[in-house]
Amino acid sequence: MGKTESFIEYQRHLFAIAYRMLGSAMDAEEMVQETYLRWQADPTLPSSPKAYLSTIVTRLCIDHLRAAHTRNEHYVGEWLPEPLLTEGQPDLTEQVELADSLSLAFGVILRSLSPTERAAYLLREVFDYDYAEVAHILQTSEANCRQMVSRAKSHLQQRRPRFDVPPAQRDKLFFEFSQACQSGDLNRLLHVLAADAVVRSDGGGKAKAALNAVHGADKVARFMLGLMKQMTPDMRIRVAEVNGQRAVLLLNNGQLFSAITFDYTPTYIREIDIVVNPDKLRSLAQALG
Repeated sequence: MGKTESFIEYQRHLFAIAYRMLGSAMDAEEMVQETYLRWQADPTLPSSPKAYLSTIVTRLCIDHLRAAHTRNEHYVGEWLPEPLLTEGQPDLTEQVELADSLSLAFGVILRSLSPTERAAYLLREVFDYDYAEVAHILQTSEANCRQMVSRAKSHLQQRRPRFDVPPAQRDKLFFEFSQACQSGDLNRLLHVLAADAVVRSDGGGKAKAALNAVHGADKVARFMLGLMKQMTPDMRIRVAEVNGQRAVLLLNNGQLFSAITFDYTPTYIREIDIVVNPDKLRSLAQALG
């Protein structure tokens, strides 16, 4: 197998790592392309192309995150990952760990980890690399990798306890939420929201959005009903699979205007994430055709 064929075999895997590291499909594609260029420039053919390519893309992502740190400090309002269309892409979501790590809510708390901790956690807990492989990729010891993963797991669990919510239950909560919003029924909406529910809106300073997260079921419910009242006859709703879960897409005159995703407990919706930043919707709009 030639070098190009070897790269193609692992291209989707490399993108999956890069997207979770960066929270941006566009940036992830750039990292994957740079990985290909470096792969082609190396005259050798490593015994394990997957390990070699994973090392390149991970280190590129770490460097990218460090370089972007100052720029991100000045981001306007709430930051959310770039929504990604996952319909017809089972390689991104076929395992529970892969699907859970793809949600926008999870991407927000991943951002609170350092770039190296983020890489260690994702490689070990999501992509199932053993500690020896993670240590080689990150150029550190296995003991240090274990410590980083342990700290990251503890931090993430405190910020976002993990629940295994069956797809049928998510669909039920999604349906109840949709019906309550469309009917303007505040009480019905409150019944599907966790008491500590939160809604985040990402406009990036380029579209109208709440600058701060809205906390509490009552405030979240009233916020969402307020958004529904702003719907015009030129707007329509489309439901699609985004970041591994059913999402609401709002189109204005046929153009994608916002993407709304949800995070669940077994009995409630605990987080609503709304992306209206046009830069972050560009890749999703193109994927929708």
